[in-house]
Amino acid sequence: MDAVSGRTREGTFFGHPRSLAHLFGVEMWERFSFYGMQGILTIYLYYSAAEGGLGLPEATAASIVGAYGGLVYLSTIVGAWVADRLVGSERVLFASAILIMVGHLALALLPGFAGVGVGLCAVALGSGGLKANATAIVGSLYAEGDERRDAGFSLFYLGVNLGAFVGPLLTGLAQEELGFHYGFGLAAIGMAAGLVQYSFGRRKLPDEVNAVPNPLSAGRRPLVAAAALAAVAVVVVLVLTGVIRPANLANVTVVVILAAAVAYFAVILSSGRITAVERRRVLSFIPMFVASFVFFALFQQQFTVVAIYVDQRLDRTFFGWEMPVAWANSINPVFIIVLAGVFAALWTKLGSRQPSSPAKFALGTVLMGVAFLMFLPTAGGRGNSTPLLVLVVILLVFSVAELLLSPVGLSLSTKLAPKAFHTQMVALNFLSVALGTATAGSLAEYYSAENETPYFALVGGGAVLFGVLLALASPYIRRLMSGVH
Repeated sequence: MDAVSGRTREGTFFGHPRSLAHLFGVEMWERFSFYGMQGILTIYLYYSAAEGGLGLPEATAASIVGAYGGLVYLSTIVGAWVADRLVGSERVLFASAILIMVGHLALALLPGFAGVGVGLCAVALGSGGLKANATAIVGSLYAEGDERRDAGFSLFYLGVNLGAFVGPLLTGLAQEELGFHYGFGLAAIGMAAGLVQYSFGRRKLPDEVNAVPNPLSAGRRPLVAAAALAAVAVVVVLVLTGVIRPANLANVTVVVILAAAVAYFAVILSSGRITAVERRRVLSFIPMFVASFVFFALFQQQFTVVAIYVDQRLDRTFFGWEMPVAWANSINPVFIIVLAGVFAALWTKLGSRQPSSPAKFALGTVLMGVAFLMFLPTAGGRGNSTPLLVLVVILLVFSVAELLLSPVGLSLSTKLAPKAFHTQMVALNFLSVALGTATAGSLAEYYSAENETPYFALVGGGAVLFGVLLALASPYIRRLMSGVH
């Protein structure tokens, strides 16, 4: 049986390859722990010591959260590189899951800033390694031209959002009833469950997930190790000398990610290992990269600006009971769970007649901007006065926009990837998310209840304008895609 026919005939998970179920599960539990922890992280950083927090200024807390989120996706470079050059995707995925669990344990058990530093670094590095390689492995389950691919990624995305829905509910409740460290500990338990589940299915994945497509020669390994140690040393020195501080962490992260993205595109485009057609496809990915950045600069404000908005501007009371702040982070996943199957069925039914990837990206970016403009009618109110229903409707628009762009971006990165840079093209997609996430932390510096109207108008209007420009450029982008839809 050859690889293509094997992929085609194996259909035991909602009409998709059986191995998709194993990846669905580990990603679900990883997102449970990730979003569960992130749902309480911002308020942990700026709540006072009397409330169990660390007492940082709100802007500094948002900067740390944005930088951390950006570093999660930036570390996909590391995970992708190790997979492509050293040990293969599956081994990196498994080791990364272990590192994530260790990071959540550090947040739960180590006090104060020690727990934040060790825990967030471990979770960021582990999550980056897991995300890039899980996505690459999902792509490897489908033959080239298989129309099930986008639907498969939508099902995979459903697993992401099942975890993202349950995680904040449970960690938020644990934080409210027992304290922040119990919430972080629950995230660690969730990741442990994911490791156990995945260990039963990892051996059934295709052999190619352990392949090293572009192995690093033994002679170059000491040089790479020395460069990695030097980079770590530079970061430590910059932190100790005060050049990198919590308050400017998001801005520093934006600069680093932008430099990494430019370098990555340059390396791939200048490589002699890619064909002319592959080079055109990589060029077509550049405007999609920018669109993804714009989208996530708004979308990831769920954990910075929107988190502060929920705490300080949203009416969360029901018959005298106040909903935990973290529970707002479960609203978006509910809509994704409900709508992911609808979108998967829609793309499958339309097949080759479905909108092109640039068209989906353009519409997703426009809707994301519209969602921010929807904050304007209630902007400038006093205290916790915004009705919960307003936020629910806004997050519904967030969710529709997300389904138009995010899973499609995962799929597109695997379709446009040159053979020699398969996992690293997936990492480039995550770099766009990294850049947007770090920018979400930087933008939070300009948000306050007093300037809500200009903030939401400028940010939302800018995204709408970019989406319209992308739609106009779509025919030119499609020609560069050279047959990829």
